[in-house]
Amino acid sequence: QVQLVESGGGLVQAGGSLRLSCAASVSIASSNAMAWFRQAPGKQRELVASITSGGSTVYADSVKGRFTISRDNAKNTMYLQMNSLKPEDTAVYYCRYSDYEVYFDYWGQGTQVTVSS
Repeated sequence: QVQLVESGGGLVQAGGSLRLSCAASVSIASSNAMAWFRQAPGKQRELVASITSGGSTVYADSVKGRFTISRDNAKNTMYLQMNSLKPEDTAVYYCRYSDYEVYFDYWGQGTQVTVSS
């Protein structure tokens, strides 16, 4: 069983920055991908960014150039650096760990990000 704990959410003004962290209870060094999703009220959960254990990244068009996903395998932690935040970035942000060996996804509990205008 993999446990994921997100942190770093909060309230920030438009144009500000936040860094989210997702700490995993297992080694994330190989055979997986990790991702950040977000869900705003009344909307479907959407992919924000993903990163494989090899370091390949994918970003949603809406966050390209503003958000950066990264991982520290030694700390079993993934990060999302969010700059130039906009009110439309307001959502609950979720961490997902995809285990390629057992073909199963694990989710964190979510962290609220609120961007005021």
